[in-house]
Amino acid sequence: MNAQQLPARSVVGLLGSWSGDSGPAYRALAERLRLLIADGRIMPGARLPSERELTDALGVSRTTVASAYRELRDSGYLVSRRGSGSVTALPTKVGPELGRHHAPGIDTEGLFDFTCAAPAAVPGISTAVAAAAAQLPAHLATPGYHPQGLPELRAEIAATYAERGLPTSPDQIIVTAGALAATSIAIRAFTQIGDRVLTESPTHPNSVDAIRRSGCRVVAAPMSPDGWDLPLLEATIRQTAPRAAWMVVDFQNPTGWLLTAADRQRLAIAFARSRTTAIIDETLGELWLDGQEMPPPFASYHPDGVITVGSVSKSYWGGLRIGWMRVPSALVARVLDARASLDLGAPVLDQLVVADLLRSRATLLPERRAELTRRRDALAAAVTAELPTWRFRLPSGGLSLWCELPEPIGSSLVGVAQRNGVLLVAGSRFSPDGGLESFIRLPYTLDPDTLRDGVHRLAASYNSLTTTPGTPRFTPAMIA
Repeated sequence: MNAQQLPARSVVGLLGSWSGDSGPAYRALAERLRLLIADGRIMPGARLPSERELTDALGVSRTTVASAYRELRDSGYLVSRRGSGSVTALPTKVGPELGRHHAPGIDTEGLFDFTCAAPAAVPGISTAVAAAAAQLPAHLATPGYHPQGLPELRAEIAATYAERGLPTSPDQIIVTAGALAATSIAIRAFTQIGDRVLTESPTHPNSVDAIRRSGCRVVAAPMSPDGWDLPLLEATIRQTAPRAAWMVVDFQNPTGWLLTAADRQRLAIAFARSRTTAIIDETLGELWLDGQEMPPPFASYHPDGVITVGSVSKSYWGGLRIGWMRVPSALVARVLDARASLDLGAPVLDQLVVADLLRSRATLLPERRAELTRRRDALAAAVTAELPTWRFRLPSGGLSLWCELPEPIGSSLVGVAQRNGVLLVAGSRFSPDGGLESFIRLPYTLDPDTLRDGVHRLAASYNSLTTTPGTPRFTPAMIA
């Protein structure tokens, strides 16, 4: 497959005002290109303009561009081959950490990893695995395919909704290989290529990628400093008539906001009027940390038009690739038809493990919440002490702080912090339309001592970036 050719004018637009106040121009150019590649705004595998083309477009010397390309090649961000031009890449060791998302399997020993908002397993996983293994022989005489999920697991999941005041039949539950798989199936079932799908901004980037890969157009409604802007959402729904909406209303990732019961009802009415299928991700819904009463599930307000997505990845363990959908009864067959071309069901053993965990949820979840509360408070205290100019709102649940920096230098901080042993994802990764360079997401999934040490190292990185003479300083006009 040929690499995508980036026109010189596009690269110039992405670079913005890249030159620094001091130091070699080629080094400033190389650093800005490296940050664009690391942050995913120039995708790995894209072919950059030739040295001559970029020289003419930037109005600099040929030596500046040639030297910048050489710096990128030496650091692993550019591969040049005769006849193929210069193609962007990510270094095998640091690429995923500096890049678009957490990459499981990458060696992070000795590093402070703030890229993944998912905690380690709850105590009791091994016991559940042993219980599941004892049950497995009864399933070995079957083919092992369960497109809708094991009946015993569907019954446990349905019971969790009933406990929250939403009567649910096990026949309304479809078990999937994680929440992202559930989202992809729902998008396939209820949209066609070219349809609009409404999301928040910022939001979970992998889900936005899944929507776009389905051929749909993402319509992003920005959140306000106080959470969801309901008048803006309603106006966007009226103006764009989205076929579907994908939203996180329980401790929204990454902001941590919780949509109130009144606003859920108001938004559900707007979706019903526009005949928009709402896909509501409740993966974080069980992680309330301040003892508050949770609003009713979103589907309570629009029973016939809401697909609810859930998962055990945050509340129990991400290593169990089990998620699900709660689907209106009349739509179950449609969703199963859409699923048939993607996969034929989730692993039986994992489903048995999760069924056992859900039976113990009354014991396991309070322990999970207590530990996350301790970690949240430790991280918040460390950021307040070490980074006093950063602003954040203490979330009442979820897994991360959404921190606003005084300056739009998120992508720059990612690179500097990585060199100091701290792995971050820039805020721009959480924006469907770009921007958000003034934000960094900090999960509180590590133990408190590690969180404190990581923030100390992060503060040193931030201070070096904002106080070093000659450091490139970016302005909002430069953000692509």
